[in-house]
Amino acid sequence: MNKLEFLRKLAEKNGVSQKEADKFLNNFIEVISQSLQEFKEDEKVTLTGFGTFEVKHRSAREGKNPRTGKTIDIPAKKVPTFKFSKSFKDLFVV
Repeated sequence: MNKLEFLRKLAEKNGVSQKEADKFLNNFIEVISQSLQEFKEDEKVTLTGFGTFEVKHRSAREGKNPRTGKTIDIPAKKVPTFKFSKSFKDLFVV
């Protein structure tokens, strides 16, 4: 399912236009993104029954260029992560 198909379903389910559904989805993503950028370490956005968004720190490390085999330094960085809640995962248990 791509974004357009998702928006069609979201709009249909909520009785709104596809344009309104797109605006909602874009605002949702923007709020999550801005919140994560403003947070201090160990702060999260938790949506009960769905999951948790957070920013994790990835330490600096050494890596290898697969083409040349040369060792390179990979700098530390922050990466956004998402973890589904247990109740959401349980929806898919057979």
